[in-house]
Amino acid sequence: MTEAIYDVVIIGGGPSGSTAANDLALAGHSVLLMERGGRIKPCGGAVPPRLMADFDIPQSLLVAKARSARMIAPSGRAVDMPVGEIGYVGMVDREDFDEWLRERARSSGAERLTATFEKIERDDLPHPIVTFRRQRGGPIERVRARCVIGADGARSAVAKQCLPGAERVPCVFAYHEIIKSPEGKSEAFDPARCDVFYQGRLSPDFYAWVFPHGDTASIGVGSANKGFSLRGAIATMRDDLKLDRCETVRREGAPIPLKPLKRWDNGADVIVAGDAAGVVAPASGEGIYYAMMGGRVVGEAAAAFLKTGDAKQLRTARKKFMKEHGKVFWILGIMQYFWYQSDKRRERFVTICDDKDVQELTWQAYMNKKLVRAKPLAHVKIFLKDTAHLLGLRPATR
Repeated sequence: MTEAIYDVVIIGGGPSGSTAANDLALAGHSVLLMERGGRIKPCGGAVPPRLMADFDIPQSLLVAKARSARMIAPSGRAVDMPVGEIGYVGMVDREDFDEWLRERARSSGAERLTATFEKIERDDLPHPIVTFRRQRGGPIERVRARCVIGADGARSAVAKQCLPGAERVPCVFAYHEIIKSPEGKSEAFDPARCDVFYQGRLSPDFYAWVFPHGDTASIGVGSANKGFSLRGAIATMRDDLKLDRCETVRREGAPIPLKPLKRWDNGADVIVAGDAAGVVAPASGEGIYYAMMGGRVVGEAAAAFLKTGDAKQLRTARKKFMKEHGKVFWILGIMQYFWYQSDKRRERFVTICDDKDVQELTWQAYMNKKLVRAKPLAHVKIFLKDTAHLLGLRPATR
């Protein structure tokens, strides 16, 4: 039997895979976008304005716009961080957002297929064979690809098969419940505010959140502690915030990687993107923008490989991504390692967030997705305050 041959087969139709599929299809390549369907990733759904501009996303996909964030310390002390005049935090529902991205890729020329990836096979012919099943227990089917992109999420089956050490990437397990939003605005819930809880009782090593989604809201938590009850933490939050009576729309859970893979390609014809490549920001867990940017640079690298036949082109994707975002990931990794270790440190971290310079630079970095160098004196001031907190020379609350 002769298999169909595509320029690119993309496994995984989330933001990363769909972005790569759209870009490659627009460039004139034959693309098969394979998505298993029936799964929505647990996600707060926050996207910065830069994402909307960089990837031409219509405002109609936003279900809410958050104008502030509230950081809640172990003591219960809350620090509000208004976005101010520099923008907003857009909120999307991943069920609708991801499907829109997949449909855009299809409209641009990519072929969509609902199926479950099995493995990559090889024979005497030049290009790899992607095997899959359209339904559980169904027959194995095959297509051939000049290039394979694995965008199949954390603990990627493509990465495990093709990239040594991929299975050892550290992950946080995230769980959230989408609920019907309570009516009106209250101290516990504001439809224009993202709440982040830095409390060991809700997460011993990460954080919990309440993010508004218009008619619904995401109540979630993350932790790498396998013995910690994520569902129990959510139940506690809903009870504390008097959200326990709100209707539960759906429940979702999945691992989230917090460290980019050291290598994204196999040196021949396979490359990974998005969560499969580990491009989720440490400390914050932000992933949608980085997934889409990862999908873009991987798509560019794949296109260069298809044009030249030089597999070294695939390596340019990681180099380009890390040049742009590696320093931010490094700093956020240090933050997570230190500040999330104990409630005493979390208390101090929330106190730092009360500083106006910290708030301004944090929002500017979030909106622009790069470190801000516009105010060097503010950076020095923040460094000195941060050092004082690290050494315990400043009180945790004020």
